[in-house]
Amino acid sequence: MRKYISQSYRSMLFFFMVMSLVLTSCKDKDSGVLDVIAPFDPSKPIVVSDFAPRSGGMGQRLVIYGQNFGDNIKDVEVMIGGKKAKVINVLGESLYCLVPRQAFSGDIEVQVGKGDKKSIGKSLEPFDYERKMVVSTLIGYRNDRGDEPWKDGKFKDKDQNKMASGFWEPSFMKFDPINPKHLWMTFDFNNGLYLINFEDSTVTKKRSDFDRPRSIDFTVDGEHMIIAEDRGGENDRATYRLARQKKWQDMEILTRYRQCNGASVHPVNGELYFNSYEKGQFFRFDLNKYFEKGLSDKDYETLFVVHDPQWEYKIFMHPTGNYAYISVINQHYILRVDYNWERKVFNQPYLVAGQLKSSGYEDGVGSSVRLRNPYQGVFVKNSKYVADGQSDQYDFYFTDQHNHAIRILTPHGSVTTFAGRGSSSINNDPYGYVDGDLRNEARFDRPSGIAYSEEEGAFYIGDQMNRRIRKIALEEMDDIVEEDINTDEFIN
Repeated sequence: MRKYISQSYRSMLFFFMVMSLVLTSCKDKDSGVLDVIAPFDPSKPIVVSDFAPRSGGMGQRLVIYGQNFGDNIKDVEVMIGGKKAKVINVLGESLYCLVPRQAFSGDIEVQVGKGDKKSIGKSLEPFDYERKMVVSTLIGYRNDRGDEPWKDGKFKDKDQNKMASGFWEPSFMKFDPINPKHLWMTFDFNNGLYLINFEDSTVTKKRSDFDRPRSIDFTVDGEHMIIAEDRGGENDRATYRLARQKKWQDMEILTRYRQCNGASVHPVNGELYFNSYEKGQFFRFDLNKYFEKGLSDKDYETLFVVHDPQWEYKIFMHPTGNYAYISVINQHYILRVDYNWERKVFNQPYLVAGQLKSSGYEDGVGSSVRLRNPYQGVFVKNSKYVADGQSDQYDFYFTDQHNHAIRILTPHGSVTTFAGRGSSSINNDPYGYVDGDLRNEARFDRPSGIAYSEEEGAFYIGDQMNRRIRKIALEEMDDIVEEDINTDEFIN
């Protein structure tokens, strides 16, 4: 009959195992006698009788109980779900290890000894492995010189020449509302419109005639793509539309004004809102009238000015249309503007996160938060808010570019860090390139673009200085995890 260990006893043993990491041996202060742990005996079987806790994910601390584990950590290897676990210590009848990533089946094997003297013991029941959200690499690479070209190609291939590359400018991402397998991207200071195609796992540059494209959105019916462009002249194009019917190869100017950082379409009423860096103007353009009757490219109105001149910002619409966030990139804060349904216009903005001209890194609420170049954001429905019957069911996930992190802004104004700034044991810098656990391991280097696939429950991140497109999702069998970290990427 299998012997089960009580939870309190497990906790005591777990504490003992952790303390044993510090103490290389246990000594009776009065007698001076050392506790002796029997070495591995190859003539006896390895027995795995129990383990605690019963479940967990990657990085979970696990104590395995049994017999004949020996006293030499170098002789012990633990496999969980066919993946090698990191063994921290071994004390004869118990050992302490960390659950490896992707240990999906949960089968536990303890191997002790070398060569023909090696024995293996297996658990009667599997460890209940819980998949975690992890950061992985979807597309791109950075060579030793950092001069990889902008190139169409496949997501992954054994031949690097066939792989897509580039991605080293601030990006903006948007999924096609009609075809969720198509993710569209633009890059500041790059003349292209790029299609990330999940149907055939390719990246293709579809147009090459832009001048500082800063954002992408779609009309409510999904039939037109809206591009914002950051040009210097008062009569330069600020926004224009491309038609799905023409495979996005046409171009018609909607509005003209200088230095547009971003444009967004109201998800219910269909109006177009865009800005100017010049004085921080917030403009409204009636797309419905444009399509019905025609409007000139100057038929827009100024609703308000965000602040003094040269405020760089982007506008992100809540899915209900009840409000929008204004991410003021170069001044490190986020505003909210509420929609007036009677007047069909946005009211004056007010602060929800960060503080004017006060860059830094601090989670918190409202003005206690510190940001550093909040760039793009996306609204994601929170199932807990739905279950609780909250009126606002969406969190706002955004890239905090120079804090090298993905952060969450809740409807109540609370900001927490979702992913990035991990692997602190490597060095104290918050940036770098590491895949893995969202907070303990993963690192980014100036993330900018972000998109969310509701179909997959996955985030896609344009990781600028790492020259890659990253993915945040529940770990899968085919996740690419780079075990050998190039520490130069943390320093350079």
